[in-house]
Amino acid sequence: MTDLINSYKKTFTIGGDLTVNRLGYGAMRITGQGIWGPPRDKDEAIRVLKRAVELGVNFIDTADSYGPYVSEELIAEALHPYPAGLVIATKGGLTRTGPDQWPVNAHPDHLKEALDGSLKRLKLEQIELYQLHRIDPNVPAELTFKFLQEAQQQGKIKHIGLSEVSVADIKNAEQFFKVVSVQNMYSVDNRKWETVLNYCKEQNMAFIPWFPLNAGNVAAQDKLKSIADKYSVTVHQVALSWLLNHADNILLIPGTSSVKHLEENMKTTGLKLTADDISELDSISPA
Repeated sequence: MTDLINSYKKTFTIGGDLTVNRLGYGAMRITGQGIWGPPRDKDEAIRVLKRAVELGVNFIDTADSYGPYVSEELIAEALHPYPAGLVIATKGGLTRTGPDQWPVNAHPDHLKEALDGSLKRLKLEQIELYQLHRIDPNVPAELTFKFLQEAQQQGKIKHIGLSEVSVADIKNAEQFFKVVSVQNMYSVDNRKWETVLNYCKEQNMAFIPWFPLNAGNVAAQDKLKSIADKYSVTVHQVALSWLLNHADNILLIPGTSSVKHLEENMKTTGLKLTADDISELDSISPA
């Protein structure tokens, strides 16, 4: 059997100049229930952010819609002035009308307000990676892309990414700017966007999966649990490790509001999967 722990790259360089560790942190969960309002335990949320950086996280993913605003505000409170090399990626293009409600709005007027607000809340002069949360079906995509192009030219944004997009969407956007990252739902048991992942790999774009484990897929859970039990780790750690092994352009952003859970997630890089383990996980069928 081949030990694969050292076979995958530990870092990825976004846009040619932002080198980050591939195991980052997603800051959605440091908000209230339904990703609405402040967290139940603000002090713990602050501890999570500080501990993540202590453990080597230098890529944090957030959005103006997380809270809304709460996640960005907490990041600044906990970590500003930011340590050298820390990349904070944020997103715009959704609005919030209540817990678990996410109306899309990618009109340039809204995006301008969202972007300016993110810069202020994060205490940044430039956002190194700004991601369009969704393409708005009610707004011509070209208007949205033109706004992002102009914001980049103005220096408010360094690099631009997209979320929940097809290869055709990426190619359309690239008529206006270079796409450096794509954030789509993807996991060991949900590979709907495999063609997008492969395209991103070919183009040296970061692929940032969200929802990295579908707990409703019982058959997948059984295979994951079998491997997890073998190494005395969690199912979540196995699912994350598979992603790290699956493609070198994948950046992981597991989120949590607990220091204990954060530390557990960060141990994923120490998990040694064999070629047989990977083969077994590769065989998982979508739910």
